[in-house]
Amino acid sequence: MSTDENGRIRSWTLTPSTPRYVPPAGAVDAHCHVFGPMADFPFSPKAKYLPQDAGPEMLFALRDQLGFARNVIVQASCHGTDNAATLNAIGRSEGRARGVAVVDPAISAEALAALHEGGIRGVRFNFLKRLVDDAPKDKFLELAARLPAGWHVVVYFEADILAELRPFLDAIPVPVVIDHMGRPDVAQGPDGADMQAFRVLLDSRDDIWVKTTCPDRLSAQGEPYDDFVAAVAPLVEAYQDRVLWGTDWPHPNMETRIPDDGGLVDVIPRIAPTAALQHKLLVANPMRLYWPEEVVG
Repeated sequence: MSTDENGRIRSWTLTPSTPRYVPPAGAVDAHCHVFGPMADFPFSPKAKYLPQDAGPEMLFALRDQLGFARNVIVQASCHGTDNAATLNAIGRSEGRARGVAVVDPAISAEALAALHEGGIRGVRFNFLKRLVDDAPKDKFLELAARLPAGWHVVVYFEADILAELRPFLDAIPVPVVIDHMGRPDVAQGPDGADMQAFRVLLDSRDDIWVKTTCPDRLSAQGEPYDDFVAAVAPLVEAYQDRVLWGTDWPHPNMETRIPDDGGLVDVIPRIAPTAALQHKLLVANPMRLYWPEEVVG
């Protein structure tokens, strides 16, 4: 663990490896974050963790080292509903980043329009109790019904509450993206109860997308994440037009198990073993969702 003199935590490696795998041209890291810089973008007083700065310069340097072309920056819970740090990073990306915001459900139409202008294309609803104090489903649904055209909802939850969330998920009136596959127990394998329940959710509507991310969080075995690969590769094959991938940098709350970002990238060809699958996972799918205006055909 790396904690500075002010008690601020670092959850990312300072020396990520360069991956052996080379992503296809135009590849998108569709799930990452920025922290601060705190001097310019203070953290929420309700934040459950206090990270060191991990700003856009660091994110874009990592993007280039890993061989990616674009980022989708997801508002980190430590910034609460103030999306200024995320918007700053998008604004400094030269058009190579889009974002997902966290907002007060009572946000005005004018504020939503401003977020859209700033590159936001979705809102995130977080149901992890260790990260948020309140997740009002009724207010979330009201918000989802008045999002700008082309936006989607990102939902973060753990597998043990999927059944409880099904009525809520079924009622969301826009496309849905599930973070980290709803955190299944990948040790159960591709036919385990968690993954099967998740497949039932995916089969229930064809506009649910899934981030096949975070072997570092989900694997009980650790590197080289064989249990993750065994459970997730069949999912990528079965739902290949709705899968996304991202680094999750700077890996919030992973300070005791800091992953190597290059090693995470090297998992990609193991869950998507063909060039066609890799192109869908890293280019075609995230472009359709976040840069549809650039998609031809």
